[in-house]
Parts: sequence; structure tokens; C-alpha cells
Amino acid sequence: MEQAISVAQLNRQAKFILEQHFGSVLIHGEISNLARPQSGHLYFTLKDDSAQVRCAFFKGQAMRQQYRPKDGEAVLVSGKLSLFEGRGDYQVIVSAIQPAGAGALQLEFNALKSRLEAEGLFAPERKRPIPTDAQVVGVVTSGSGAAVQDILQVLARRDPFIEVRLFPCLVQGKDAAADIRRALKAAIADGQCDVLIVGRGGGSLEDLWCFNDEALARDIAASPLPIISAVGHETDFTIADFVADLRAPTPSAAAELASADHSQRASRLHQLARQLTHNLQRQLNQHRQALHFLQQRLRHPADRIREQQQRLDDLSARLERSMTQTLERPALRLEVFQQRLQRSAPSVRLQEQRRQLNQWQQRLHSSVRANLHQWRQSIAKTAHNLHTASPMATLHRGYGILLTDDAKVVRSVTQVQIGQQISHRLADGTIVSEVKRINEQETPSDA
Repeated sequence: MEQAISVAQLNRQAKFILEQHFGSVLIHGEISNLARPQSGHLYFTLKDDSAQVRCAFFKGQAMRQQYRPKDGEAVLVSGKLSLFEGRGDYQVIVSAIQPAGAGALQLEFNALKSRLEAEGLFAPERKRPIPTDAQVVGVVTSGSGAAVQDILQVLARRDPFIEVRLFPCLVQGKDAAADIRRALKAAIADGQCDVLIVGRGGGSLEDLWCFNDEALARDIAASPLPIISAVGHETDFTIADFVADLRAPTPSAAAELASADHSQRASRLHQLARQLTHNLQRQLNQHRQALHFLQQRLRHPADRIREQQQRLDDLSARLERSMTQTLERPALRLEVFQQRLQRSAPSVRLQEQRRQLNQWQQRLHSSVRANLHQWRQSIAKTAHNLHTASPMATLHRGYGILLTDDAKVVRSVTQVQIGQQISHRLADGTIVSEVKRINEQETPSDA
């Protein structure tokens, strides 16, 4: 008889088999019964038309991704098969969720758009101005699509003289982005175009997806030529629209923006012709005025002769006055010299020098007397101070000086011994005595 096992053992073995046999799986389905408890985990059912499976998306994995799933959304779920032993429920432990189909493309579009915008590729100051009078327009699009026909019709209507250079390429499919890049580089290398139109007609998100290619977006941003994007219809937006220098809602609108209206150009030429006529007339009037001014300055020879005669008379009068002044000037100078000579006579200068000498003698005597008096006072004061501080003055006040037998001054009782002879120097003589006793004075101790 076969040995029985517990329910827990059964579920544990089933879980082991599921996890070891299947490993990672990728499942397509629709979300239903989505639950978000306070724990932060997500629990939902993934279903299709004929079956369903439980899914658990734990908090640690769920917080790492930007996409937030909702009920009813078609998604792609990555994870591992497992079994919840407590209930015996077969389930998928989810590691990642992403929208299926267009939803995934839109998520990729938003991520690329955010990254390029952060790099500054959409900044208005980076945009190149579109020329207002382009002579050659380059078109990067399909050579057989409706977009190129719309562009050609609009350009022919607005400006029949404008030149159009077509650089055909694929505008749909997996190879389209690379082919558009090739055509764009060819248009730039051509070196003839003033402005480029890059685009195609309308379509689904998948149809227009090649214009969301990151490499193509960077080529458009780096183009030395101004680029007008014209992708899809008015409501369609692609990454190429954001990096281009100007976005047109349709290819026809791009042709309008890339060309000047012929009637407007004719009006502009007429305006320039009027300005040219006005400028020529103004310059002609200026030259006429200059000629009239020169004619007025051109004088008759008789006027020049009369002017020179008058100038000759004026010079003659000035010469006569100069000669008179030349004759009168020596007498005036002689008088000035005589006055200077009188002021410089030796007697006058000697008298002035004597007066100054007397003044200097008086000043010198006064200065000597004052300095002598000051020096006497200073000497007397210094002598008094010296006498007051002299040892003899101290002895006259009743003090004495003790000297040892070798004439050294006794400053401490430690310098003498009992029985030693010492001398007492007084103001009027010396006393010789012998030391009988030594009394040392006690030094008071610190409290």
C-alpha cells in the first residue's frame, strides 16, 4: 500500500516541481481583480479568453519600475511559476510588467522624450531659424508617397521658381529609421539645399515609429541645415518633431513654411524697387546741393585781386607800426636798466647788509643768553640730584658702611665670623671693631 503524505507535503513537492521545471516565463494577458493592500504588494489575475492565472507582484520589484498597471490593461508579465502552499494556489511570481502593443511603444516614447529633453535637444535656443527666401528645398521622404506630391504642389503654387531636390527613403518598417538617416546625410552632403523637409503622411503609432528612433533624432539635432519635420497628421507627434527646428502639422504645411509666396515676393520686389528709386533720388539731390555749394565758393579773379590788395595794405600798416615800435623800444629798455642800476648801487646794498647784520647780532646775543641761562639751571639741578644720591650724603644723615678687613662691603651676617675685625665707615672717620656676637634675624614664614 502506498504511503500517504500530508497536504503540506503535497503542496511543497508541487511547488518544487513547478519552480524547477518552468523557470522564467513571459505571459501575455489582461489584468483583472487588481488589489493593492497596505503592504505595497500587488495581487491580480492575468486572463485571456479561455483561462486565467493568479499573479503576485511583491513590493520590492514593483517599486523599481515606472509603469503602474490597471484593471483591463493588456500586459506582458515576466516571472516564475510557483505555488502558494497555504492555499494550494498555482500562481506567477512577477518580476516585471510592461504594456503590450501600443502601450509599450508609448512607454518607450515617453522615456526617450524625457531623456533627450533633459539633454537640451528640445531647447528653443538650439533651434536654427528657417530661411524666409529659400531657393532650394530638400525633401527627405518616400519617393512614391502622397506626402511628396503634396509638397511639390504647394511649392509650385507658392513659388514656381523654387528648386526641389528629393532624397527618397523608406518611411515605414524596421529598416526605415536607418534609411531616413542615410537620406538625411545625403541631403546635407549635397550642399545645395537651404532648408530640409523630413516627414511622411499619416499612419498608426507603429507606422510612424521610425521617426522616434534615437539615432535619427540626434542626426536631426546635429544637422547644419535647418529642418522642418512633417510627420503624420496634425495630432501626431514624434521625437523628430521635438528635435527639428520647426514642426509642421502636415507635409503641405511644411511646404508652406519652407517657401515664400510668389505674390508676396513680387510685392517685396516692388517695395525694394521703390526704396531703390527713393535712395537714388536722395543721393542725386545731395550731389546737386554739393555742386551748388562748390559753385558759390568759386570766386571771380577780380575778387581775389582785391582781396590780395587789401591784405597788402594791411601788411604795410603792420610793418610801419613795427618799425616805430622798434625805434621806441631801446629808449624804454635804457630807462629800465637805469632804474635797476640805481637799485643795485654798492652804497644801497652795503646799507642793507649792515641793517641785516645788526639784526642777526641782536638775535644771536638773545639766543646765547637764553641758552646759557637754561644750561645753568639744568647743571644746578643735576648737581643737586647727584649730591642727594651720593654715598657721603647718606653718611651725613647718620648711616654707616660696614667693611671687612679686605675692604668688601658687608651686606649679610653670613659674610663675617666671631672674632673677625670689621671697619665702620662714617661721615667723619672710620671705627675698627671686633665681632663678638652674631644675631641672625628670623625670616617671617608665609602664612
